[in-house]
Amino acid sequence: MIEFISSLSPLVQTLIATLFTWGMTALGASLVFTTKNVNQKLMDGMLGFAGGVMIAASFWSLLSPALSMAESGPLPAWMPAAIGFMLGGIFLWSADNVLPHLNPNMPPAEAEGVNPQKRKRSTLLVVAITMHNIPEGLAVGVAFGSVATGNPESSIAGAIALAIGMGIQNFPEGTAVSMPLRRDGMSRAKSFYYGQLSGAVEPIAAIVGVLAVTVMEPLLPYALSFAAGAMIFVVAEEVIPGSQENGNKDLASMWLMIGFTIMMILDVALG
Repeated sequence: MIEFISSLSPLVQTLIATLFTWGMTALGASLVFTTKNVNQKLMDGMLGFAGGVMIAASFWSLLSPALSMAESGPLPAWMPAAIGFMLGGIFLWSADNVLPHLNPNMPPAEAEGVNPQKRKRSTLLVVAITMHNIPEGLAVGVAFGSVATGNPESSIAGAIALAIGMGIQNFPEGTAVSMPLRRDGMSRAKSFYYGQLSGAVEPIAAIVGVLAVTVMEPLLPYALSFAAGAMIFVVAEEVIPGSQENGNKDLASMWLMIGFTIMMILDVALG
């Protein structure tokens, strides 16, 4: 399987990988066809798991390779990683304050961004999860683009491991959009549609990532750390608080550790 994927162009590799992650979002959203409610402890555990996967991917698949790549550059190795990491967080922070959105399990009165009251709840929910998916898609694209540049710190197996990890943590995100809409009385079909739609941005962001690093290879350490910074912002600002706001702190924390461990094993074993 790895040999077959290696024979494909970086763009095709990226599209296949992000179609998988998008499909996992749709799979999570499809739970609306079986039930109107998901056990809250299960949801909080899945969100904690997703946070652990994202934290592990941010370091093992993105920051660590970025630091290694920067060692051969003219600047101190920590500088490109630090700059890219902070820019990623600032980018998501800016989007968070501008784009009207509503995080799952929050009442409409707590919607954020510019004039959120003028938007439908479904739109606000999709925008929230879409913002989360931008750094995930970008990370996958940059990972496959890094392999295409021939960088010794990158491997096709490592990029595949990252895509698998992103796909696993996309499952609860699809559920987190579709279930609240279903509980609000929206039809199963529409709830599923909006839930899977939040993952549609990943192939787009991934293509941007792979094209950027293959055309401008010196940007690679910055691009890797940018994706890491954006994902850590999402985890700290949304995923972890969202998993613990219903009182299941210990459960969410343990599942975060399980998610981190599984992603670490995937990256180290395959990468």
